[in-house]
Amino acid sequence: MTTTDSPPKAPSQTPVRAGRPAPRPRRRRRDAERGFSRTFRWIATGAGILVLVVLAAVAAFLVQRSIPALTASGERMTAEGGLPVQQHITSLIGYVTPLVFGTLLAAALALVIAVPVSVGIALFVSHYAPRRVAGVVGFVVDLLAAIPSVVFGLWGARVLSPVIAPVWTWFADVLDAIPGVSVQSTPTGRSMATASVVLAIMILPIITAVSREVFKQTPRLHEEAALALGATRWELVRMAVLPFGRSGVVSAAMLGLGRALGETMAVLMILSPGLTTSLQIFDAGQHQTIAANIASKFPESTGLSVSTLIATGLALFVITLIVNMAARWVVSRRAAFSGAN
Repeated sequence: MTTTDSPPKAPSQTPVRAGRPAPRPRRRRRDAERGFSRTFRWIATGAGILVLVVLAAVAAFLVQRSIPALTASGERMTAEGGLPVQQHITSLIGYVTPLVFGTLLAAALALVIAVPVSVGIALFVSHYAPRRVAGVVGFVVDLLAAIPSVVFGLWGARVLSPVIAPVWTWFADVLDAIPGVSVQSTPTGRSMATASVVLAIMILPIITAVSREVFKQTPRLHEEAALALGATRWELVRMAVLPFGRSGVVSAAMLGLGRALGETMAVLMILSPGLTTSLQIFDAGQHQTIAANIASKFPESTGLSVSTLIATGLALFVITLIVNMAARWVVSRRAAFSGAN
């Protein structure tokens, strides 16, 4: 019996390169990832710096262009600055104060109306409604955000104002029956109350969308623990969902407040303007917002009148900064709360 030996294998010949050996494919991939990470970091840093530069540029523009109005005398402001000839408006401060009051009043009323409704819709979509119904409701609410503000203004001025005017008249009569309280209403419905309702509808989608996503992030262990202890659906929401999503709801409300503060066309088309600091929200000719006032008077303004309007825009800019800083402070107090504690 003979065995045939297989021929010996030839040793592998690896080409030898002169100098430094070629890098391995894994090392090349790692170097490429590091280069991409470095590039992305610089792009993100540049985007953050760009936001700060734009904000600083806007602030510098407002301050520079409003200096003539800030330094002008009361007589010149009345003659050239576009101030209305009224007894209580004799300076720039007297002109800006009613506008600031009207802006804050409209935004506050809209927030009071929109936040409870938005939180209720968000809870219904995230914890109560069947999946198919929740999808339809969520789609309809998100669709409201795509409607232009001018359409809301037309609807509020032509449809809502005549319909809701008797309701405001009834409220005014009830409040006027209280001793020491005098409440007036307009039969046209073009009042601050109507404008606030339209603003509430406009900011409702953004508050609902953010609150809904926050409620959906509630830790499943928290919900199961509450149900295991015999909690009802409302007790589950009150003890687990709302505490977890409180900071998110505050953030959503501040986003809605930011839009309500700067809304222009809807308020301009609905509200019958006035320059007072009264609380007659059902009466016409009482209030005006800064944004709507700028939109209505800027096309016909020249010289010092333009500086006056820009000064009111500076006041709105400062108000927005203060509101956002306050919102960040409120949210930061809840930053330590998470699903792990």
